[in-house]
Amino acid sequence: MRVLIVTAVPAERDAVVRGVGATAPEPAELPVPGGVLHRLSPAPPTGPPLTVDVLAAGVGPAAAAAGTAAALTAAAVARTPYDLAVSAGIGGGFSTAGPAATAPGAAAPATTAPAAAHLGSVVVADAIVAADLGAETPDGFAAVTDLGFGTVEHLPPAPLVAAVAEATDAVRGTVLTVSTVTGSAERAAELLRRHPRAVAEAMEGFGVAEAAAAQSVPALEVRTVSNAVGPRDRAAWRIGEALEALTGAFATIAPLLGTWTFDPEGTRQ
Repeated sequence: MRVLIVTAVPAERDAVVRGVGATAPEPAELPVPGGVLHRLSPAPPTGPPLTVDVLAAGVGPAAAAAGTAAALTAAAVARTPYDLAVSAGIGGGFSTAGPAATAPGAAAPATTAPAAAHLGSVVVADAIVAADLGAETPDGFAAVTDLGFGTVEHLPPAPLVAAVAEATDAVRGTVLTVSTVTGSAERAAELLRRHPRAVAEAMEGFGVAEAAAAQSVPALEVRTVSNAVGPRDRAAWRIGEALEALTGAFATIAPLLGTWTFDPEGTRQ
């Protein structure tokens, strides 16, 4: 099992490395186009050998996509392709859940709104969504899919999402990828109106998932919550605590990944 974990900044990378490295020797540093991979080989409790490469690719969906694509391509050329790509880091959590989605004509909600993601929560995406990829129209925001091209959503393998969420006691729901971080209550409310199952926002998940999808590699997104989505209040941010939670989450996730293999559709075998 070979896993690529992509973060935005070195502090997130180091937090992930500490978690994965709890049961691994010191990481090797390997240069790749656009960055340096930190390679770990934790001993899985069962199953095939596990190799985990962690890359700080930069901030935002474009940097994340470029770094992920470069690492995936280099591995494929070396005939050591990855089985899974993971977007990881800290992010903003929606402190209130959106309204449950209702099917047209239905009397009751079609889906249950997820739990709120409070400070320190672990969040696992069951959908990775580009929240601001589209166009403003007289009727409001239109996603690129509404305009007739592209995609705005990638779905991680559901069994893996469920297993990771259970193991880490994570909140499960939609994680939004934005290019501009939310800074007002009004925009937070608008995002929840358009994405009622949103539990967090960050800036890289969709880029990682797009690059992975182009090479038929399953993708996962794991975040820990450092701040609430809404008005920017730096005094209320808990970045250190979120990084510690990220380390703890990946100390739990790494042994779990060692028990998984994937077929080309991303399902567990």
